[in-house]
Amino acid sequence: MTNIASMITEVGEQFNSKAADLASRLSELEKRAAREPSGDYIAANDDLPLAAALLDSKDVQNLTSTFRGRAVVKLQDERADITSGNGTVGAGRSAGTSLVPGHRVDGIVTPYQRELRIRDVIGSARTTSSSVEFAKETGFTNNARPVSEGTTKPKSDLTFNLVTAPVRTLAHTFKISRQMLDDAPALAAYVGRRGTYGLQFVEEQQVLFGDGTGQNLNGIIPQAAVFDPQFSDAADTAFDRVNQAISQAEDADVPVNAIVLNRRDWRRMLGIKDGDERYISSQSPFGSQAQQLWNLPVVATNAMPAGEFVVGAFQDGATIFDRLDVEVLLSTENEDDFVRNLATVRCELRLALAVFRPEAFVAGELYPATSG
Repeated sequence: MTNIASMITEVGEQFNSKAADLASRLSELEKRAAREPSGDYIAANDDLPLAAALLDSKDVQNLTSTFRGRAVVKLQDERADITSGNGTVGAGRSAGTSLVPGHRVDGIVTPYQRELRIRDVIGSARTTSSSVEFAKETGFTNNARPVSEGTTKPKSDLTFNLVTAPVRTLAHTFKISRQMLDDAPALAAYVGRRGTYGLQFVEEQQVLFGDGTGQNLNGIIPQAAVFDPQFSDAADTAFDRVNQAISQAEDADVPVNAIVLNRRDWRRMLGIKDGDERYISSQSPFGSQAQQLWNLPVVATNAMPAGEFVVGAFQDGATIFDRLDVEVLLSTENEDDFVRNLATVRCELRLALAVFRPEAFVAGELYPATSG
């Protein structure tokens, strides 16, 4: 009986030991099963080193809903990181790379266009010819005087000259692919707008500074009278010099209607203060000062170099004759465009500039020369 009881006790202890071991293994299997990915994912293997490292990490195994802090998982051996760097995304990509595309803003960012102002103050007309001709009086001997009854009347003399202002063409072209026209129709319109601005920019430069040689217009400033003040003072300022120039231009008996200055010079003049450090402009610095000097409008433009000015009778002393308004044409049959699948965009305009009274314009330096 003693042997049987001892054997039963030994079997029971062995059973309890095996049961405890099986319970421990079952618990471990349940924990591992809970960490296994669902059927929607591929199980961790050598091809998925990150997944394998996560499953093997003790830090990850110990995560619970009450976890606070951080868990660190390290990949062993060298691994080729998948990043947005150049090494893994290929050569054909945007700046954001093919894996992480950049945020694309619609349209094209256009450089800011200069405000073109000269046409606002100058006379304009149209022509259908290739040149503009006008007869200009070049001499007048005025012998008019009071005379007695029955006496011979004095004779005066007039002389004339025919002046010709040729129509000039301003033009440029652009090349653009047919595919780009198909894929981005707005690009053709964009090229047209920029091409038009380019013509108008050059037109303004020609109207002011064209030297008349070759295909250049004969501009206003090369024909204008040189600033020669008839009254001055040692304390003259830029304001005084503009006033003196207006007076000089008025000697031509044509109404002066505008002053053309550089933008920086206009700002500099707005900032002038009196002897008590007060701005002489009643609107400075917080108001909106009308662009006027000596009761005449000021055209502030970067077309005029800093430190220079021109005043004159822009409305009556000169006229722009438009022969062809800005024209934008597109063709696929220029040069070898057909075989290269390209299109040519051509922008052009035609105009003539007639300066009837050069003496009604005065150009010069805005600031008095300083002795060195």
